[in-house]
Amino acid sequence: MKNKNNFYIVITVSVLMIALSVSISLINFMVSLHATETDLKTRSLPLTVDNIYTEIQKHVIEPNLVASMMAHDTFLQDWLINDEKNREKITRYLETIKNKYGMFVAFLVSEKTQSYYTQNGFLEHLSSSKPDNGWYFNFKKVQGDNEINLDFNNNLDNSLIMFINHKIYDNNYHFVGATGIGLKISYINDMLKRFRQEYNFTVIFVNEEGQIILSERTDSKIRNLSDSPELKSLSDQIIVKDSKILEYQKNGENYLLKTKYIPELDLYLLVEAKLDDFTQNVRRTFYLNLAASLLVTVIITFIILFMIRGYNKKLEFMARNDTLTGLMNRNAFNDSFNEFLLLSKRHGDPLSLIFFDIDNFKTINDTLGHQVGDSVLIRIAELLKTRLRRTDIIGRWGGEEFIVGLIDTDQDNAETIAEILRRAFEEDTRLIHLAPSPVTASFGIVTARTGDTIDTLLTRVDSALYRAKALGKNRIETAIEH
Repeated sequence: MKNKNNFYIVITVSVLMIALSVSISLINFMVSLHATETDLKTRSLPLTVDNIYTEIQKHVIEPNLVASMMAHDTFLQDWLINDEKNREKITRYLETIKNKYGMFVAFLVSEKTQSYYTQNGFLEHLSSSKPDNGWYFNFKKVQGDNEINLDFNNNLDNSLIMFINHKIYDNNYHFVGATGIGLKISYINDMLKRFRQEYNFTVIFVNEEGQIILSERTDSKIRNLSDSPELKSLSDQIIVKDSKILEYQKNGENYLLKTKYIPELDLYLLVEAKLDDFTQNVRRTFYLNLAASLLVTVIITFIILFMIRGYNKKLEFMARNDTLTGLMNRNAFNDSFNEFLLLSKRHGDPLSLIFFDIDNFKTINDTLGHQVGDSVLIRIAELLKTRLRRTDIIGRWGGEEFIVGLIDTDQDNAETIAEILRRAFEEDTRLIHLAPSPVTASFGIVTARTGDTIDTLLTRVDSALYRAKALGKNRIETAIEH
């Protein structure tokens, strides 16, 4: 029953500790999760958009301004109208633009002759029947004066190029050609890739119609916001001039989307962040904290169990043993001797009891002090343990009184054992060193007979001890049988 109660105590403490650990870890997790999401919304995403805008200014806006400058250059307008036969002039001009601004290509198209020029000179005559020339004829139909498009151009290194096209008008605002520059997309692609790999942000640029104009080449296959049901439902909030942060779910996962209109390009910058990419460290920390808490709980549980078992053993020992000598106390001796008595009656084996008292012990305490008295008692217990059998039971009855239960021992053998003990006390050098005179004891002996109980045995052996004291001490007396 005692072990069962201990088990319930340990289980209760363990459950409470686990509940506390889980609660603290969960609260910390929720606080950290909320802090991470708030930081993402209020700082990381807006800061990233600003950084991207700076990068755009560096890599895209400047080329766009160069292309716009070319379209408004009166030299180009005059050359297209009056001097197109002089191809050397336009070649030098385009070469200067390319080299000065570090472009991949600078180009010019004449509406009058349908001629296509680059920094390398005349390239080809454009035709609406040629698939590669379709960009020009589509561009003429565009209502705006400029556009950005991505294209593979077999005549220009077969690389994916970002072209920034601008229309050229004469003084009467008649369309006379198109000019612009081309950049290898690796500049933009590397930038978008860096933001994805280093910051876990997906960056795309869309136009007014929701068409994706710029994105990382390895990005998803969608070409328009309408290709994604989630983004399509938010298109009215995305294609707006005001910057916004939108939240939505895709494939069961939560996303944040920061939007920003870039007037220089007439494009909308979208920066998408998957929340799990930013909260996985928080989750990992939560799981580690939880595992550590459970491990600590298990360790503490074992420590508590070990301590409880230790305390129980100590309490059990204290409940059954004398704390000074380590011998059985009176209650424990009674319990053990009762078992001896029952076995003796069942098997018919003899059973004897020795009861002795240290002579003049009060004098030792009064003259030498209680510390010496305690040392005498401890030495007496040691002599009992070394002189008696392991099957015998020994107890301190109280004060200077001791009792010994001898199983399978008749009266003669009990007298022999008592005499061995009496002489051991009297002749022990350590006891002689402790006290100025020999330490002796008076003994009473009783052997169990039919019908005896522990009370009757104790009554008779106590009388024998009293007689030994009255007859001069340091002697052995046997209980008188009536």
